[in-house]
Amino acid sequence: MPKNVNYLMRASTATKAPDAATDGVTNAPPPPARRGRPPAASREDVLALAMHRYLRGRRVDVQAIASELGLGRTTIYRWFGSRDELLGEVIARAAEPLLREAREGARGKGGKALLDTFDRFNRRLADAPALRAFVENERDAALRVITSGAGTVQPRIVAMITELIAEEVQRGAYEPPVDPSTLGYAIVRLAEAFLFNDAVAGMRGDVERLREVEGALLGV
Repeated sequence: MPKNVNYLMRASTATKAPDAATDGVTNAPPPPARRGRPPAASREDVLALAMHRYLRGRRVDVQAIASELGLGRTTIYRWFGSRDELLGEVIARAAEPLLREAREGARGKGGKALLDTFDRFNRRLADAPALRAFVENERDAALRVITSGAGTVQPRIVAMITELIAEEVQRGAYEPPVDPSTLGYAIVRLAEAFLFNDAVAGMRGDVERLREVEGALLGV
């Protein structure tokens, strides 16, 4: 269970009686324990529990999360809009450290560093058990959540990829064939096609060929 939802398992505690020596009472009983509902769960608590379920390959069930946290479904929908948007936030947050680790481990500089970063990131996504389970168990929802430009995941990943490209440009280590934002979008859409799309036979999961095509896009 995530740490920030552990409050659900804490019991309220009685406060200690104040020192009564000054009024001659030596064994005054403590005041009664405070009563009331535990603190209300927050938006971050919902995300933490949804992430807990997602990373373990369990369905992110809004009703179950609401019941476990003592919330109404309407509260969760008010915070996130829909189950797709909750899932999108979870998947985007799960992907962020993967990209960061890929960047930290990349070799070379300029375009070669970018290609190595994207290749490492793609391989981590392809091997991620939680993401693979989500795509296999809820294929239509997964494609909608991951690849929609109106959702959370794609715009967030495009922004992160674009930022990495822009950093290499600012260092003077790389001259992109198109502006960084266009290139970032193309890189992400290409990865989506190779990692999640079954439209082209034999293409899904082919990270070796994906690296080759990304190299061609980057001009390295």
